[in-house]
Amino acid sequence: MAFDMRILLVDDHTAYREFIKSLLCATSGLRVVGEADDGLDAVAKAQELSPDVVLMDVGLPQLNGFEAARRILETVPSSRIIFLTQENDPEAVTAALKSGAWGYVVKQGVPGDLLDALAAIGQDKRFVSKGLLKNTKTD
Repeated sequence: MAFDMRILLVDDHTAYREFIKSLLCATSGLRVVGEADDGLDAVAKAQELSPDVVLMDVGLPQLNGFEAARRILETVPSSRIIFLTQENDPEAVTAALKSGAWGYVVKQGVPGDLLDALAAIGQDKRFVSKGLLKNTKTD
């Protein structure tokens, strides 16, 4: 897998952000260009940095991930959103995909699913962690 992606990392847990950042920085071609710990800051940073990918949790302070994604895609439509979350409820997956997300990765699937999701969107394909699509409505 060859990567060339600028990533904005959004999670309200600093230790988890650091873990993901270290994973991404250890992978050639992946660069974390910014971090945010709430939805409003994520929107502002995305507008400022125009990242290729926004890795974002669903449950964020100030503004939830779905609303933040909607606002980011209105102003930075070239950014691709991947939700990185503990939420594995089919309704959350459906809401994420309807919000314009390109990927949905459950945190338990990191690092494998996360790197697979980044590879998929690098090929203009969507990605959802294994087992989540069974009850998900995408229409």
